[in-house]
Amino acid sequence: MNTVLIKNAKIVNEGRIFEGDVLIEGEFIKEIAESISHKSSNCKVIDAEGNYLIPGAIDDQVHFREPGLTHKGDIASESRAAVAGGITSFIEQPNTVPNAVTQELLEDKYQIAANNSYANYSFMMGGTNTNLEELLKTNPKNVAGIKLFLGSSTGNMLVDDEETLEKIFSSTKMLIAVHCEDEGTIKANMARYKEEYGDDVPVTVHHLIRSEEACYLSSSKAVELAKKTGARLHIFHLSTAKEMELFTNKIPLEEKQITAEVCIHHLLFTNEDYAKKGNFIKWNPAVKTEKDRDALWKALLDDRIDVIATDHAPHTLEEKSASYLNAPSGGPLVQHAVVAMFEAYHQGKISIEKIVEKMAHNPAKIFKIEKRGFIKEGYYADLAIVNTAKPWSVQKENLLYKCGWSPLEGTNFKSRISYTFVNGQMVYQNGTIKEIRAGKRLLFDR
Repeated sequence: MNTVLIKNAKIVNEGRIFEGDVLIEGEFIKEIAESISHKSSNCKVIDAEGNYLIPGAIDDQVHFREPGLTHKGDIASESRAAVAGGITSFIEQPNTVPNAVTQELLEDKYQIAANNSYANYSFMMGGTNTNLEELLKTNPKNVAGIKLFLGSSTGNMLVDDEETLEKIFSSTKMLIAVHCEDEGTIKANMARYKEEYGDDVPVTVHHLIRSEEACYLSSSKAVELAKKTGARLHIFHLSTAKEMELFTNKIPLEEKQITAEVCIHHLLFTNEDYAKKGNFIKWNPAVKTEKDRDALWKALLDDRIDVIATDHAPHTLEEKSASYLNAPSGGPLVQHAVVAMFEAYHQGKISIEKIVEKMAHNPAKIFKIEKRGFIKEGYYADLAIVNTAKPWSVQKENLLYKCGWSPLEGTNFKSRISYTFVNGQMVYQNGTIKEIRAGKRLLFDR
């Protein structure tokens, strides 16, 4: 049996940091104590050297592009990048090709991941205007949830029939995750800017086309529908100050029927960055103003926002280098999300305990993931060691994304991931990926 002893770690778990050792036996955390002696001659000992030991991050929203779009990324390449970044579990979205909108197509993705994933995995079942019967067959024990695009993004999965929406919301007990942007508002805004600029619409107006109003109209409608039907709603990638009024911190997370996510890029960038970064920070929903970014940070810290994710969505350099109207939205982030949040810790914006809460504990709670997201005896040993005093710079040559670029190229980080463990197996060590596809299908306590 694989036995690993991590010594001299600053263990971060459930709002506290304490010094101690962690013993891993097989896939699980066997013991956590102030000091643990070597258990056997074949026990691998790792000295954490006073660095932080955190539960592996759980990214509840990624697009790894397989099947059908593997020129952009695939489950193997992007899960490798994820574990290098301290992300040990991911939930992937259904807008691959073909869209995962039948149980058979959904299971095809699980089979690919079973063979290829370095990290633990789950896949969302995709909703359409016509597949309610298929949605209702989804197994809540081994599928993360149902994903609905209430605004069109990459793929052709817009659910815009109000009667269908209400049926989905009232028929399923599954968690429903939504992309909220109002299609009519976006189309009207786009028409206005095309009239002004012709085919040369600049990326600097992206946040005015996919506007605050477009986001709020859609997310407020989703919240209203969830309240009316009692549905379990999780709203992905919030981007505006105005939307923050829709969420509460007055009740514990476990009792919330409506939960909220923010993505790394909406915490890092503002519309001022379009001039320099162009389409490389073109996302849907759009990166918006400094006022919006500040409001997202405030809501994250006061617990109106529950989760930090990436919306990792690679496209090729060629695709992103096209004109604004022709360039797709999305970008790769899984390799740098955890260290980007640790950078915010260095800047005094957020505590390490809060990072762990939002990137590991809360995703596990929201999706009711079995035995993951915490450093606890009996839980899976999904762990990362973070060195907060080892500066490095994001450069093309150290990127692991298949697409070969990052919106963070040239960024200097003070922290780096030293080790990552998935199900007790060391999959990453000091810049080197171990070729161990240790990922397992996530299971859910529901």
